Amino acid sequence: MSNRVKLLLAIILDILDFTIGRIPGFEFVFDAALGIIAVLFWGWPGLFAFWELADPTGQADGFVPTLTLIALSQMRQTKRNSHAADIEPK
Repeated sequence: MSNRVKLLLAIILDILDFTIGRIPGFEFVFDAALGIIAVLFWGWPGLFAFWELADPTGQADGFVPTLTLIALSQMRQTKRNSHAADIEPK
């Protein structure tokens, strides 16, 4: 799956997190599912998504687009790595 597709899915999932992910009782399950999805998409960096489970009220994480931020950071890292490979002497 390309990074752009992952970014689009991350944006959609964050929008869902801002809306239905704030339903009391459901937010914990939804945040856990998003954490699992993040790990499946990006590996170890996806573990950062589990910080949302630390907020028992579900209010603080409602304003942070965690999956989108992870996607953007991984796209930047991929771009940086490909650029470094381009300038490496052969």
